[in-house]
Amino acid sequence: MKSQPITTLLFDFDGTLLDTNELIIQTFLSVLGKRYPGRFTKEDALQFIGPSLKQTFDSIDETLTEELIKEYRAWNIEMHDQMAVEFDGVTDTLRILKARGLKMAIVSTKRQGMIQKGLTLMGIEDIFDVVIALDDVVTPKPDPEPILLALECLNATKEEAIMIGDNSHDIEGGQNAGVRTAGVAWTAKGEAYLATFNPTYMLQHITDLLEIVDGTSS
Repeated sequence: MKSQPITTLLFDFDGTLLDTNELIIQTFLSVLGKRYPGRFTKEDALQFIGPSLKQTFDSIDETLTEELIKEYRAWNIEMHDQMAVEFDGVTDTLRILKARGLKMAIVSTKRQGMIQKGLTLMGIEDIFDVVIALDDVVTPKPDPEPILLALECLNATKEEAIMIGDNSHDIEGGQNAGVRTAGVAWTAKGEAYLATFNPTYMLQHITDLLEIVDGTSS
């Protein structure tokens, strides 16, 4: 049975389109280093990329979650524009896809304000039809809620959509929502790690999406 053509692209943002990996790692190390000197390493911080801040800080100490989230956001906002850069070819590829008439959305575990800050930094505020952020849903990825909400807003079906991301939450969220998935080989956690979640596709470069959308990639 031939798959339906892809008309709808759902993108995670951080670590997929915008390289905020070092920013996120340094934010965690700064905030947690003050409270727990020497306890958390860069490797630990890597594991915190993907889940929501609440999920991460709850796993450390639920009684401090709200306080740690405030400290994290303050440091992260201050350093954002200095440390965040787009991944190679992202803006150009997104513009090509937009020109081809694809429906496009961001589906992220970040708050709306921070996503907009990143879109402005990249100069792509006009690209996405919908931005689904942490503050738009009750349950973030890997729950299917944000992906299904994006499809509803775009008036798109599961069969014509693909969820693209750098983390297990993106792949599992896509699978839970019943859409095809694409992992990105430039994930901070490594391509081999992401491959264990069995995405439909693995992008070696953002331009691989052009072939997938054309139906020329198996």
